[in-house]
Order: sequence, then structure tokens, then C-alpha cells
Amino acid sequence: MKDSKKFWDKSAEKYIKSPIKDEAKYQQKLAITQEFLRSDSKVLEFGCGSGATAIYHAPYVEYVVATDISDKMIEAAQRKALEAGVKNITFQQGTLDSLKFQNESFDAVLGLNVLHLLDDVDGAIAKVHQLLKNDGVFVSSTSLIAEINFVFRWLISGMQFLGMAPYVSRFTKSQLISKLTNSGFTIEREWQTSHESVFIVARKG
Repeated sequence: MKDSKKFWDKSAEKYIKSPIKDEAKYQQKLAITQEFLRSDSKVLEFGCGSGATAIYHAPYVEYVVATDISDKMIEAAQRKALEAGVKNITFQQGTLDSLKFQNESFDAVLGLNVLHLLDDVDGAIAKVHQLLKNDGVFVSSTSLIAEINFVFRWLISGMQFLGMAPYVSRFTKSQLISKLTNSGFTIEREWQTSHESVFIVARKG
């Protein structure tokens, strides 16, 4: 975890300045997520990055707790929220393992572009299940590293060796869905946004 934190602290400024690759798909993901949120929803986002998604959803829910492994990401997200005048977000540095939340305390958990960056994906999904209230939803957008072109997988390995890329877990869409269902989730919405990425809304209970 220390190596991951070091990588993302170092990469934070570049990551925050990077434009969204596909704005239309991002907006559609926001819209789909909104369908599952209410004005009294208590939301957790882990791996919040620059905080943009948390800031977008915050006005429509009771509150958001937004977390990230990187202090630098959290600092930038706090500045963005302040600039946007959004006051119902609590930002915390840490991971699902290191931060202590009461079980069954959230109506929705968001894990966007983060599951494939974890070494214990099954453990993270199980933790999300614990944190959600019954009937709560887990919204995820995940890169399917096992399904990308072999050349790019080889390139990722080379970049990781040089410290230019983070750790990634390699699984297919069917394997990810199995991980979710084996943890007690049912799939409410599945949108494969590209060959290498899938957006899923899974419900507990």
C-alpha cells in the first residue's frame, strides 16, 4: 500500500490536470448513478481522485464521504469543493482497509476507476458489501486489464517495472461479475463502455 500511495502522491498533479477521455460517457455515468441516489442518501466514494464526481453528486444527496489513498488528491479535492461552494462532503485520506466506518451505514458506495488498481479486489468488494445498507448500491467503473491487447498488457508491465505505472489486477468482465455476485450483490445495470471497461450498478440484498 505504501508503494501505491507514493505513486499516486507523485502522480496526483498530472492526473488532476488530465482531461476526461470521453466526456459524453462520463456524463452518462453520472446520469445513471443519479437514478440510484435520493436526497437522503448517505454516499461513500473510495478512490475519489480529484473529487469531481463527489462534488457533482453532493448537492443531490444528504452527504458524501470521499476518500483516496493520496494526500495530494485529497488536498486538491478539498480545494475544488471549496471553490464550488459544496459543504456536505467529508474528505479523508485512506483506503477501505485503513478507514473505519460502521457497517451498513451507506446507501451507495462509488468505486470509479479503482477496483483494478487494488491487489485484493475480492476483499474490497466484500468490504463494500458490509458498509452498504440492505438494498444499497455499489456503482463501479472498472478497466478490464485481462481483456486489453497483449501488447498493451506487456507495455503496462514494463512501465510498472520502471515505476511509471501503478499496480493493476487483471480480470475479465465475467470474473468481475462473479466476484460481485459471490459477495452477495445482484447486477442492476451493466454497461460495457468499451472492450476494456465496464460500468456496473450492483445492489445488496
